[in-house]
Amino acid sequence: MRILLVEDDPMIGEAIQGALKDASYAIDWVNNGTTALAALDTQHYDLVLLDLGLPGQDGLEVLGCIRARDNGVPLLIITARDGLGDRLHGLDGGADDYLLKPFDMAELLARMRAVLRRKGGTALSLLSNGVICLDLISKQAGTEAIPEVQLSSREFALLQALLIRPGAILSRGDLEDRIYGWGNEVESNAVEFLIHGLRRKLGSHVIKNVRGMGWMVSKNA
Repeated sequence: MRILLVEDDPMIGEAIQGALKDASYAIDWVNNGTTALAALDTQHYDLVLLDLGLPGQDGLEVLGCIRARDNGVPLLIITARDGLGDRLHGLDGGADDYLLKPFDMAELLARMRAVLRRKGGTALSLLSNGVICLDLISKQAGTEAIPEVQLSSREFALLQALLIRPGAILSRGDLEDRIYGWGNEVESNAVEFLIHGLRRKLGSHVIKNVRGMGWMVSKNA
């Protein structure tokens, strides 16, 4: 799952970037609104973390531009602005949640999961297509035959990308986008290696190869 962080404070940005990488997210970090909007024009993101006190273009203006472009990407405001007016403007302007600094990284991750669940139409921290079940908190996956296995960070990211869209075929590029952020070296045959590992842990049938197109998990199997 790929996240765009829009934060101009280097210390906060580095802390969030590290926490999200440890939590198996691919993260791109920019420090101003102009670059953020350019990134959203060229790259798919599963969620945006947006500071309000940005240089040049204010975060609320950036939010307005995102929603004016009919981009419904899940968006969580992270800011030190604690006034009621700012919170109302942010939420009424299209933000899905509003988190005040300073915050604990565990709370940020929980808020992110909650926003993603709401956007996905589920109340549980689980993804399932009827064959595979993936716990978004423990990063464990299971099937009826193999109830519980621990996944590596990249195995988790790849399986999550497939289970978010069961029945959809994701290409190598689609999957690499969900696993790697800017500046991360894409390892040769990484997708095939990860899928091999998942099949070894969960069964050869759980991920299907569509020759010449990519990979998928069954929908409502």
